[in-house]
Amino acid sequence: MKIYNTKTRSKEDFIPLEAGKLKLYACGPTVYNYFHIGNARAFIFFDVVRRYFEYLGYEVSYVQNITDIDDKIIEQAIAENKDFSQIAAYYADAFLEDSRRLGIKPPTVQPRATEVMQEIIALIKELEDKGFAYEVNGNVYFDTGVLDTYGSLSGKKIEEQLAGARVIENTEKKHPADFTLWKASKPGEPVWQSPWGEGRPGWHTECVVMSQQHLGRSFDIHGGGIDLVFPHHENENAQAMALSGKPLARYWMHNGFLNVDGDKMSKSLKNFFTARDILKEYPAEAIRFFFLSKHYRSPIDFSKELMTESHKAVQNLHSALALMDESAAPESTEHSEIQAIETKFRDGMNDDFNTAKAIASLFELASIIRNSKLETPLRQAAAKSLLELGSVLGFFQEELAPAETSLPDLSAYLIEMILRYRSEARANKDWALSDRIRDELKELGIEIKDSPEGTKWSINK
Repeated sequence: MKIYNTKTRSKEDFIPLEAGKLKLYACGPTVYNYFHIGNARAFIFFDVVRRYFEYLGYEVSYVQNITDIDDKIIEQAIAENKDFSQIAAYYADAFLEDSRRLGIKPPTVQPRATEVMQEIIALIKELEDKGFAYEVNGNVYFDTGVLDTYGSLSGKKIEEQLAGARVIENTEKKHPADFTLWKASKPGEPVWQSPWGEGRPGWHTECVVMSQQHLGRSFDIHGGGIDLVFPHHENENAQAMALSGKPLARYWMHNGFLNVDGDKMSKSLKNFFTARDILKEYPAEAIRFFFLSKHYRSPIDFSKELMTESHKAVQNLHSALALMDESAAPESTEHSEIQAIETKFRDGMNDDFNTAKAIASLFELASIIRNSKLETPLRQAAAKSLLELGSVLGFFQEELAPAETSLPDLSAYLIEMILRYRSEARANKDWALSDRIRDELKELGIEIKDSPEGTKWSINK
């Protein structure tokens, strides 16, 4: 398996720190609002990473945090005239519910920042004792000038980070790149007691503590959106390097940006969508298909048209699987055709999680299932493989509503009329004509399925 490591800007062979085990951390939400579809891309992708390693037989420890104390949470609490804990609890529950609806498996552990406050304070004190942190007026900052490796993840040199550029100018800091580990309290803000006075932790330190507490001081993979490389992940890694001389993670994985109809998602442009918004219009598996049909590191453009196409595509997979009796186990799964497709699937996933290639393998299996001229055991084996491999990507977790077709009402009427003629042929035992109608419709991309309740049809183009 090869993984693109953001730190080295190259694909590297994946070698776990401990054979047969994967320790994975992916940044979760800051719970001040419903998470948007850009966040959903990261949450879905790292769910697939976790699922694939489990498919390969790894023992996976997957940690995803919930940031439940942050400036944005406090701002939202003030806006709604509520306590910060009420805001955090409400949107944390919403995050868990929407994640479940997207078919995302619960992480092994899902810590919250407020649950590890004493551990956060202890880590900051350790950094201070080692000479990597300094206190000014109750604020504690990480001294980036003391750490030779600062900037090694993002590639940003410390001397390039001018005051007022990417970091808000703060005259308390020795250098504009120095970041906050502990914030002195302001009137009306939530506070915790610390050696430096009342205050609360910085975001970057929260994630270091939550990841290391469950995965150790250094672990296999750290993931998140590309926007987190700097400053968040850079600053996380800096603290780990200062504490132990080891990077926080061996591999850093980041998914690309999401745009909406060619523009950056923005509330001012009225193109800002939450995952909850999209789930009202499309099934979860259509959303998963949309994201997974493109490589995770590539930018992706969201549109209603693409979502409709994704819905149709995943419905195609469901309808193929429905053609076979899932309860009927194949006589043998040792079919060279199936094994070759399964190899293609793994080759795609092993090449830096190329889910687009993996999805192409699913459609190859669906094609075998649909080919009524092939032997039933082969088609059953294809169905078994489709269900297993599709589940790795999070498909086949729910019944899927039919996607809207692009056919006008007249076309639908004509198909129904043709099927009535076919029913008459079957009633007259004219099997040749019946089969001919079925085959010609199939060539047009119209799949029909006979059942005791009647004949059903679907569009598969």
